[in-house]
Amino acid sequence: MTKVMGRHAARRKRPRTWVVVTVCAVVVVLAAGGFVTVEHFETKAAANPTKPPPALTVTSVSPNGTNVDAGSAISVQFSTELAPNSPMPTLSPPVAGSWAVLSPSLLQYQASGPLVPGASETITVPGGSGGVIGSLGQHLAQSVSTQFTVAPGTTLRLQQLLAELGYLPLTFTPTAPVTSPAQLSNDQVGSFSWRWASQPASLTTLWTPGTNNVVTQGAVMNFENQNGLKTDGVAGPQVWADLLADVQSGKSNAQPWDYVVVSQTEPETATVYKDGAAVYSTLVNTGVPGASTENGTWPVFDRYTVTTMTGTNPDGSHYSDPGIPWVSYFHGGDALHGFVRPGYGYPQSDGCVEMPIPNAAVVYPLTPLGTLVTVQA
Repeated sequence: MTKVMGRHAARRKRPRTWVVVTVCAVVVVLAAGGFVTVEHFETKAAANPTKPPPALTVTSVSPNGTNVDAGSAISVQFSTELAPNSPMPTLSPPVAGSWAVLSPSLLQYQASGPLVPGASETITVPGGSGGVIGSLGQHLAQSVSTQFTVAPGTTLRLQQLLAELGYLPLTFTPTAPVTSPAQLSNDQVGSFSWRWASQPASLTTLWTPGTNNVVTQGAVMNFENQNGLKTDGVAGPQVWADLLADVQSGKSNAQPWDYVVVSQTEPETATVYKDGAAVYSTLVNTGVPGASTENGTWPVFDRYTVTTMTGTNPDGSHYSDPGIPWVSYFHGGDALHGFVRPGYGYPQSDGCVEMPIPNAAVVYPLTPLGTLVTVQA
């Protein structure tokens, strides 16, 4: 019997298997009977950090200091360019106008009016997250504030403006018109002339252009009264601000120009002028010896339709008179007012200018605050 040997299935020789595992930068290669480690070095891109933008700072602000000319330009210089949408500096008190970009890093304020004489102006450049922005997005670290004081206005320019608005008995004619609103508070070349012919010498001799005088003081008081200001006759910053605003808007004096002349030559009289013409005259009583009425010119500074008047008589006794009507004080305790007397036209008062009560009622409306009263022999 023949034994047949069966063939065993031939063992196939398996091909070598390669397994590649990548761990970070190390490759492990597995082979039959062992392993081999192969290092792989990754090339990193070269570092390229962004350069920080230049710091944004304020390098200069002008003007500054005191006695700054009212026509000066306001400007702010920065260390680098500003973004187109950057917030702008502010002015306090406000000045009409707007900021203009003269160069990417320079701002200048284009004023549509002058700086106010005597005023203190503050320029604030806003900082922080809501402040000025540079062209690369950088911010001013903190707000910057500077202050300057405008030079006081001159008496001559004050008189020119008062005349232009009709608060003086004179007109002013400039040689040439103002070329820029920023120059409105600067002296102008020109001439004054009386508004009406044949004015009393008691008035014309009081006037000198460029010199502070009672005519100018009375005009300032009238202006203050009409504009709701304290009637002290002093042209401070608020008076200048309102004057310049009225000149620009064309708002002029709404009242006639009044003037009173009291004559102490017997029979004593008071004559009232309205816009250069004598419109009313009345007999009056001035002060007795020891309480005489002083000669001179003063503006009306206080008024009452009725009041109580008190004082001291020449003999040292005191008086208190209630119910005195139509009172216009012009010099200390001296006033134009009504008072009952047996007669008028000679000294009887304690220094005031007394007149019959009906006559005083006519005079009172013609003597608003600032009206000049001249007392003469």
